[in-house]
Amino acid sequence: MNSQHNKTSVAAISIFASGGMAAAKFVVGIAIGSLALISEALHSSIDLVATIITWAVVRVSDKPADEEHHYGHGKLESISALGVTALLYVLAGGILVESYSRLREGTPPPTISAVPFVVLVIDIAVNLWRARALHRAARETRSQALAADALHFASDVMGSCAVIVGLILAALGFWWGDAAAAAAVAVMIALLGLRMAGSTVQTLLDRAPEGAQERATAAIRSVPGVIDVERLRVRMVGATTFIDTIAKVPRTYPIDRVEEIKRKAQAAVDKAFGDADLTFTPVPVARNNETVRDRIMVIARNSSLAIHHVTVHDLGAKLIVGIDLEVDAGMRLDAAHDIANTLERNIKEEFGEDVEVDVHIEPLEPELPFGVDAAPERVQTIAAALAEFAGEGEIHDIHNVRVRNTDAGEIVNFHCRAAPSMSVIKVHEQVDAIERALRRAFPSVKRVISHAEPPRM
Repeated sequence: MNSQHNKTSVAAISIFASGGMAAAKFVVGIAIGSLALISEALHSSIDLVATIITWAVVRVSDKPADEEHHYGHGKLESISALGVTALLYVLAGGILVESYSRLREGTPPPTISAVPFVVLVIDIAVNLWRARALHRAARETRSQALAADALHFASDVMGSCAVIVGLILAALGFWWGDAAAAAAVAVMIALLGLRMAGSTVQTLLDRAPEGAQERATAAIRSVPGVIDVERLRVRMVGATTFIDTIAKVPRTYPIDRVEEIKRKAQAAVDKAFGDADLTFTPVPVARNNETVRDRIMVIARNSSLAIHHVTVHDLGAKLIVGIDLEVDAGMRLDAAHDIANTLERNIKEEFGEDVEVDVHIEPLEPELPFGVDAAPERVQTIAAALAEFAGEGEIHDIHNVRVRNTDAGEIVNFHCRAAPSMSVIKVHEQVDAIERALRRAFPSVKRVISHAEPPRM
């Protein structure tokens, strides 16, 4: 909102300044008969028209995207700049024709007085202020329309200087000075139009801004998880930089991790460009450091299968894979067997027909039913039993014991501690022995969930 207000305010102020100075130069030019001053007044009139167009356009160009304009309305600024360029060329052509006519026919020089010089000096001061204000606003808002307007007023300064030189030459007796100054103004207008047209056409053709591709690529590559940028395209629509990229990400990453990469990539390009709209297409690829187990987990995940206890044995000439596959406990055996066969077939497609795959089918742990906390006395009884089963072994400090009653039976959770140097497999074996002992002692216990952790420091 502040950006929009700034752009329209600067454009509106320029309208009044353009109108006032154009009128003053035109009246004085007619009064003294100076073609150069009249030409400069006409140039300022074109600037007035351009400024009015700019004021109208910037009020629309900042509107957000809608159902019909998916990339917003920023291209209006480029179209308006192109229209103003056409007006400049029409003006330059007319001035050149009139200048040539006066030089050929030898038109008398204009009447020289202090008035035109005063008007031109004021005009130069006003145009310098306007050009500086517009340039600053264009840089802050990245507005092509305001940048074109700033260039107009900067050229007006040069045009006014040319008119002053022409009037001085006329005052010194060189009758052709005024017409020559008018021709110089026309040439400046034409050069200005050429520069504006080149920049505007490039924007309309979606040419990437200078260095934008390199900056965007570097920003996206800096995001953790991005392996490489396969393709990247950049274009400007008004003040917004639209970036379309295809980036390589590890295929072992889950969807939520890839979404986090996309969010960080958007933040990175926002930081690099200010106002950026990123379309991020992730391409999952295999990394050189993927293990056989990683590859098998990807195969299972792509089929939405729950697997665990993946074992891999490399016998040199043959690869042997063992997998525990979890399926719905109520599923028919033939249906479960078909799923296992499909998994085996997918693994063989990945590693070759020589791989030996053994799939152990087991029931998927059901979602735990709704339950309530057990009475404190029951929790104390379970906690005492767990401490007794742990005994004086390496698993100790049974704590944070929780017991819930459900329709399926009791669910027990507990924490325990073990030596930091113990291996995970050894900890698992000992904790598993405690869990089995608890279920034997308390048949109502349906499931035991434990968490082992190192001692407090």
